[in-house]
Amino acid sequence: MTQGSDEEVRAGPVPPRTVVGVDGSENSMDALEWAVREARQTGAVVEVVSAWIYPAPLVAPMLFGMAEYAAAGASHAEQAVRRAGEVAPDVVVKATVTEMPPAQALLEAGRGADLLVVGSRGLGGFKGLFLGSVSQQCALHAPCPVLIVPPAMRDTSPRSST
Repeated sequence: MTQGSDEEVRAGPVPPRTVVGVDGSENSMDALEWAVREARQTGAVVEVVSAWIYPAPLVAPMLFGMAEYAAAGASHAEQAVRRAGEVAPDVVVKATVTEMPPAQALLEAGRGADLLVVGSRGLGGFKGLFLGSVSQQCALHAPCPVLIVPPAMRDTSPRSST
């Protein structure tokens, strides 16, 4: 039997970590609510990830400057932390705002996570699709289990609805 260092023994067990992507869409808020309800049951820490990129001029018109995109990303994260506190005030929630493609940010945040939770659709342009490009990329490439929350899962949790 091998014993860890004194530092490892004093630190205690590391709680599970759940990463959830938010972009301000109602679907991402559904995913957030599912994640914090689940975290209440598992003792997980929830890491909210809000990622933004400045669009290429040929892809999208320059309606806003870079500062506005950064502010929107921060606002989405703040809104998510507030909502998480309303749903499960006892759950530890951390927020990360980053400038990179959302799928890349979530895949990187998913390293070492116990679960990655995303909504089925975000703010992207193809509303008729069931699965958005970010959730699809996460499902295909995540380094941890992924839960994609469709709108039909609102206000539900696999363990309880409290």
